[in-house]
Amino acid sequence: MAYQAPVNDIMQVLKSAAGLDELLSNGTLEGVEEDTIRAVLEEAGKFGAEVLDPLYISGDRAGSKLVDGKVVTPAGWKDAYKQFADGGWGALAASEEWGGQALPQVVATAAGEIWNSANLAFGLCPLLTFGAIDAIEAQGSDALKKTYLPKMVTGEWTGTMNLTEPHAGSDLGQLKSRAEPQGDGTYRIFGTKIFITYGDHEMTDNIIHLVLARLPDAPPGTRGISLFLVPKYLVNKDGSIGARNDVVCAGVEHKLGIHASPTCVMKYGEKDGAIGYLVGEENRGLNVMFIMMNAARLAVGTQGVSVAERATQQATAYAKERKQGRTASSKAGEMGPIIEHADIRRMLMTMRALTQAARAICLVTARETDVARRAKDAGQRAHAANRVALLTPIAKAFSTDIGCEVASMGVQVHGGMGFIEETGAAQIYRDARILPIYEGTNGIQAMDLVGRKLPLEGGKVVAGYIGELQKTVEEVRASNRPEFGRMGDKLGEAVAALAEASRWLGGALQRNPDAAMAGATPYLRLFGLASGGVYLARGALAAARNGGQAEPIAIARFFAENIASAAGGLKDTVIGGAESTLMLSPDALSA
Repeated sequence: MAYQAPVNDIMQVLKSAAGLDELLSNGTLEGVEEDTIRAVLEEAGKFGAEVLDPLYISGDRAGSKLVDGKVVTPAGWKDAYKQFADGGWGALAASEEWGGQALPQVVATAAGEIWNSANLAFGLCPLLTFGAIDAIEAQGSDALKKTYLPKMVTGEWTGTMNLTEPHAGSDLGQLKSRAEPQGDGTYRIFGTKIFITYGDHEMTDNIIHLVLARLPDAPPGTRGISLFLVPKYLVNKDGSIGARNDVVCAGVEHKLGIHASPTCVMKYGEKDGAIGYLVGEENRGLNVMFIMMNAARLAVGTQGVSVAERATQQATAYAKERKQGRTASSKAGEMGPIIEHADIRRMLMTMRALTQAARAICLVTARETDVARRAKDAGQRAHAANRVALLTPIAKAFSTDIGCEVASMGVQVHGGMGFIEETGAAQIYRDARILPIYEGTNGIQAMDLVGRKLPLEGGKVVAGYIGELQKTVEEVRASNRPEFGRMGDKLGEAVAALAEASRWLGGALQRNPDAAMAGATPYLRLFGLASGGVYLARGALAAARNGGQAEPIAIARFFAENIASAAGGLKDTVIGGAESTLMLSPDALSA
């Protein structure tokens, strides 16, 4: 199966769920036109289909390897990256000050979905570079910006994020990497980082590492973490590449999937110490790193959409060709294509509906990012920033969860052939599994949603959002269109369940935080089902107004009647499941 970018599906979501027309008409996306956005996405699709997709399977089979101290990526990787950089793809959303095109985040997010669908292992490299650019631009000194951003924006240099250490996973307060000030504005960095995506490779002349480390007098915990820019090669005053820095890749991890993406063990300061430069303030590095992490969380959520889209395309193509069993339309003595079987159609509809719902959540989050950055009114910017904070854990966790589910369903559609590597369905499933772990596991996202985002402005942020969902439900009900079936009622039940669970959690956070956190993951799922279903309903309403296109209506109705119907059970789990969840003590569980 050759991947084809779903440009029409993306544009439909941009217009119906993300309010593209409003953003264009009110000047938020000043200087951008709908035709331009479509043209960019179509060209991104061509690059994905013609350059990245042909390397997807071969890259997985070859993998990246550490050879004589250097990471070697699969054949074709370096040339593909050069085409990516030469095409200006790394500059889409970057500031014009550093050579970027300053296009909206919704465009960059949609293009990112396309590249990662075509080749997830490749897409990880620019994803991290984009986040590093954001962090340096926000908190780097003028000298750091002038030295590093132009080359990173053009794609000549790539960026990484160095957080995790062997003894400490998500608990960054335990990290031990140290930074020793040299008195001349530089620092010497010592320590080991693991799971560093594209920590080393031969595709570019330089790699710019953002590294968390502690100063000698730093306070304990997360309050004592600083962020440092550590280049693979030092940069001379004239901008040319200088001496090799004291940073090396000590190993490439052997992984379940994304084999072509080098996941590296990085060692800093094996000799005299790696030279680094402070980004932001001392002991406030985690604040800066969260700029990169939040950008990466939306990007990884979009990767969940990417693998779901690829799995759906592949499963649909297989179901059309594979003949098995008799169907209602089969001729005497002949087998029919499995796509004619009701259960296969159910799976394919589930895959398409979940993919489109997650796509909508991610693109709406990107839309709010654009409003937070570009709106002329300060109140609008603040409102949008809160909305980004609320939706980011949903975009990351719900979308990557459904990425795994849809990829698994894709294997199921293939039957036994899905378990065989040659069909490609297994690779999608393997690749998808890392996404709920990346950038803070989905359990951490759920705890963030409940512990930090639910209480924003005393609960007004989530209440206002739910109120907007309810307005769409009422619009669906008022339309009274027979082809909508029970969409209005089912979505109304889902949004009501979300509202009730939100109120209960708000109180539980004060009374019994453990009980609230026990329901965090089902609450996040409930949130995704309610919001995703409403966004699909907006697409159905738009389709009805524009002549009654069947597909958006069918997908929205299916989601409401077959998927969002789980909302009531999830609400009951949030409200009534804590006692049984916490019934066994940690000692009893580990006995």
